[in-house]
Amino acid sequence: MNAPLNADLHCHSVVSDGTLSPEELAQRAKAHGVTLWSLTDHDEIGGQARAAAAAAACGLDYLTGVEISVTFLQQTVHIVGLGFDASDASLAEGLQQTRGGRAQRAMEMAADLARVGIPGTFEGALTYAGNPNLISRTHFARFLVETGVCKDTYEVFRKYLTEGKPGFVEHRWAGLKDAVRWITQAGGMAVIAHPARYKFSANEELALFTEFKGHGGQGVEVVTGSHSIAESANYAAMALEFALAASRGSDFHSPGESRTELGALPDLPAQLTPVWQLLAERIQYTPAPARV
Repeated sequence: MNAPLNADLHCHSVVSDGTLSPEELAQRAKAHGVTLWSLTDHDEIGGQARAAAAAAACGLDYLTGVEISVTFLQQTVHIVGLGFDASDASLAEGLQQTRGGRAQRAMEMAADLARVGIPGTFEGALTYAGNPNLISRTHFARFLVETGVCKDTYEVFRKYLTEGKPGFVEHRWAGLKDAVRWITQAGGMAVIAHPARYKFSANEELALFTEFKGHGGQGVEVVTGSHSIAESANYAAMALEFALAASRGSDFHSPGESRTELGALPDLPAQLTPVWQLLAERIQYTPAPARV
């Protein structure tokens, strides 16, 4: 049996839709007991060099990371990539293509919100977007909270920006096959992120896992910030059924918004193979301090 490792392999910085810098996240992860960390910004690897340097500076082992938006059966699914070569040209090109269209989508979202009496949301959301090319629903949500339209981001997503509600605009993301290929060809591992969040039927979920595995996907997030104990147990069983490695990540975005703090997750079930075992050669280890 392997000793539990406090790995947090899913979080976001200002490079996508988080509120902290890569350096602040590294320090926060270290302060909360994380020993292996990954920054997984949405469709963007521009923060990887900073994250790796910050991890080394504060004594964290590090895995490169990204979270890629995918369209599967007319739903948005997220695929985390871990341990890839951040200088890989094909991965960078694929992510650039995936980011394309976010600004147009954001303007359509703002126009829809204006039609229900909430003007100025595009400009407001932009003030929260550290990277304007990655403007997202989260940035709109923060603006709606700041202006008093909603009391918190959870209320925003109950009333707006989701399917059937004002401000929702569907976007066509990368294909599942493409996302897995970009990650694996760059030497990394593809992982299905927070699977309990998707609104798939049992057969649709089976199709997702089957196609993912068939394209070369190797992992699934079993323990994550949005999973209940029962959901983690369910996806532990799915990991065993599909012979997938298990990952663990808080999906931390902001101290004031995230359900789970960095490093505060339960351990992975002992019977699973952790992703970091298969990625040991890709971990950027921090040298142990010299003994005096």
